[in-house]
Amino acid sequence: MAQTTKRTRRVHSVSDELIHKSREAALAAVQIFNNPQITFKSEMFIVLMNIAWTYMLHAYFRKHGVEYRYFEQKGKNRRFDRTAKGAYKFWELERCLNENPCPVDRDASNNLRFLIGVRHEIEHQMTTRIDASFSAKFQACCLNYNDHIKNFFGDEHAIDKHLSFSLQFSSITKDQFAQLEAQPSLPAHIKSFVEGFEGKLTDDEFNSPKFAYRVLFVAKTANRKSQADEVIEFVKADSELAKEVNQKYAIIKETERPKLRPKSIVDTMKKEGFTKFTMHHHTLLWQEKDAKSPAKGLGTNVEGSWFWYEPWLEQVREHCKANAGQFK
Repeated sequence: MAQTTKRTRRVHSVSDELIHKSREAALAAVQIFNNPQITFKSEMFIVLMNIAWTYMLHAYFRKHGVEYRYFEQKGKNRRFDRTAKGAYKFWELERCLNENPCPVDRDASNNLRFLIGVRHEIEHQMTTRIDASFSAKFQACCLNYNDHIKNFFGDEHAIDKHLSFSLQFSSITKDQFAQLEAQPSLPAHIKSFVEGFEGKLTDDEFNSPKFAYRVLFVAKTANRKSQADEVIEFVKADSELAKEVNQKYAIIKETERPKLRPKSIVDTMKKEGFTKFTMHHHTLLWQEKDAKSPAKGLGTNVEGSWFWYEPWLEQVREHCKANAGQFK
């Protein structure tokens, strides 16, 4: 009985330590990302949140008696895998998510697998320009983490009371946003991963706020005194206020990039007056420019079918204009 009590205390002690480290890693990730003086913030956020989720799931498995160390079963005995220095090899985050049943729901798991994939891409290569591109995924990751740690271990372990929205020193106009979009986008190897990962998701999975949390910010004139100091107000997407906002304001949010079939591009050119531009001409053009190269980021393969993005349509349009005598 004494041995059982001692073992139970040790389980709780290790679990508490894991939870503590997990929360510290999560808080550090958010603080670093909100620090305006740090430029390598996305990469550090991903690594620290990976650690935070891993420790949290280790604590969960320990609480529920699931062995989260790698081992080989030799008859009735287990031979645990160890490092060169003799330490146990514990499950990494991806292995934790593969446990059946997985304690993390599908959409939150998709979000984590996405960030794990990005981490693999940035692990051996320096990256730039990814902060704004993944902000919706980062926000979802934080909210998912907060929900899961409360569900697993109780509300007292939540981190939302320690966090606040980061303040911005400038506003952004529609024209400014257009200029931002015109800047160089994601590095080619990361863009290729993103398109491949998101292309495999269903519409419900892609649009889930647990995969990417998208928020609209608009300037608001307070109608009531109690609202005067509220910077952010959350409204339901199907509410009358949301519908009014959608009608009156330019919406700046992350959306799935429109995908165009080759036939749609050819048909568009014909409608614009280039009636002699055919599918054959289109094929010759993309082959000449090697436009399907992942490094170009001009299209994506979805379940065996190739779809083009709008920047390729613009290139085709410019080609037709430059050769109007041939195609009109």
